[in-house]
Amino acid sequence: MTSVVAVEKKKLDKPPLEIHYLGDRVLRQPAKRIAKVDDSIRQLVKEMLQTMYSADGIGLAAPQVAINKQLIVIDCEPNNPDTSPLVLINPKIVKYGNELCNSEEGCLSIPGVYLEVTRPDAIEVSFKDENGRPRKIKANGLLSRVIQHEMDHLSGVMFVDRVENDLALTEELKKQGFAVNAVRPVK
Repeated sequence: MTSVVAVEKKKLDKPPLEIHYLGDRVLRQPAKRIAKVDDSIRQLVKEMLQTMYSADGIGLAAPQVAINKQLIVIDCEPNNPDTSPLVLINPKIVKYGNELCNSEEGCLSIPGVYLEVTRPDAIEVSFKDENGRPRKIKANGLLSRVIQHEMDHLSGVMFVDRVENDLALTEELKKQGFAVNAVRPVK
């Protein structure tokens, strides 16, 4: 799967988009489906990738840059120029694996906060690519986690909403200057 959206994997002094932070209500609105994949969407993909690389991220969802669309960009190997990023438009998880995996997560919208989150280790996702073609992939490990994390953003859910250790959550958020009441636990 090669991306038609070519972006150099480097930090820009002025990334094209602004990342919003925990507490901003744009992060809590459900994203809308993308009806048509066109040049404006491909331009948005390019700007999201540039913004993600500039922030040292491996995933970015459109709501994080205040764009209410079901669009995610992912690159689990940002330092490898030979790997193409993954672009998921209107993604839908069609299957979850049975194994649960606990691992540390962070988020560009909550800088400096890293906490344990439990998620299914493997998933199958259907989506459209940046050309509007329907795709389906199976993912496990890190890629599975990143897809699930970014897809949560499309529903207005943030990883801190899934953290089960309240003490660690409160401590980390306060340490980084985030309001604990901005968390909306997912049960």
